[in-house]
Amino acid sequence: MPRMIDLVRASAVPATLMQTAARGALAVPAGEMIEILVYLATQSKLFGEQASLTLAGWDETLSKTAAADHRTSQEVLEYWTSPQNFRPALLPALLENPSVREDSLAALAAALPRELVETMLKSDRVSRSQAILSSLSSNPNLNGIQSALIEEKLLPFHPVPGPTSEDARPDVASLADGHAEDDGSTAELAAYLDVHAAEILAEADKPFQPIGGMEDALHVEDLAPQSNGQDPVAVATVPTKNWVKKSSLTYEEQRGSALQKISRLDVKGRIQLAMKGSKEERSILIRDGTKVVALAVLDSPKISDGEVEKFAAQRNVSEAVLRGIPMKRRFMKNYGVVRNLVSNPRTPIDVSLALMKNILVGDLKHLSGNKDVPDTIRKLALKMFKQKLDPSKKSTE
Repeated sequence: MPRMIDLVRASAVPATLMQTAARGALAVPAGEMIEILVYLATQSKLFGEQASLTLAGWDETLSKTAAADHRTSQEVLEYWTSPQNFRPALLPALLENPSVREDSLAALAAALPRELVETMLKSDRVSRSQAILSSLSSNPNLNGIQSALIEEKLLPFHPVPGPTSEDARPDVASLADGHAEDDGSTAELAAYLDVHAAEILAEADKPFQPIGGMEDALHVEDLAPQSNGQDPVAVATVPTKNWVKKSSLTYEEQRGSALQKISRLDVKGRIQLAMKGSKEERSILIRDGTKVVALAVLDSPKISDGEVEKFAAQRNVSEAVLRGIPMKRRFMKNYGVVRNLVSNPRTPIDVSLALMKNILVGDLKHLSGNKDVPDTIRKLALKMFKQKLDPSKKSTE
């Protein structure tokens, strides 16, 4: 006899029973009920909202039991480790459950509040994981003691390379054609490769697949700089005179040449190019569908604030890039970057909400009328615009 979860997945139960399931009232074991609720919350447009509310209030003891059980489905564990569905009380159980993926915990570690960072630092599993510790070290909520402790825990993962170690200092010349000069980026590259070694190994043979596709990667607008206060799409259609003076090739020829080179590289080679390559190559690699490559662009010591300002406005970059930009304090000092992130409809809503307080009055007005961004952002922009025009409204609303 099939399990109820299998019947729900196959849409083989009536709507009335689905409504009962979304309320968590089916006569099935607790573990299976949670699995059904997660399926409805993530896959059902009709019953998803109710299922999410039911899960949020689900019995804490039963939830902890499921979170600690290695037999719990990956769908349930990934649901609970996603930032939008995370329940703090479940963290200790999730940390020690071997079925919870390391990359899920690493993603969660980057945004935990300070008090939950303490919980992670007490975990043996976290102490043994370079990926989780590295992600935890980028958490903006850390205090000084926590940062120092994390750095101490990371020390065993960073042995000093010997003089003949090829892995510690990769030869970029053979892969990136002419970017092997020591411009200060070699140390950063070695550190990045070391920190992300597990992820690089897992994705080693993944080919270059730009978000938006190869044809879109050749579009000339990717080469144009961001102009303050102007529509980035409108500005992008106008080639800049300074760039033309540097080369007799057309935009498509320059971009096509770089694409050909990038397409021949494996993941490690593309990371090296992202860290040491040219502005044009970074503008292509920021759209790499392999997250570890795209994020390497943001770690490049060569990257300029103007480039990041343009990346923050792009809709053909991954969510990981749009989350990664605010993690760099240097980028957040540039108002254009902050404004473009909030105005970008692809920026995760939690990131936009966190940055809204920094938006100026004029841009709040434009944002309140921007139908591309989520309703939540547009409504909050209008509210903040009115409050800044008339501060007295702040106390009455």
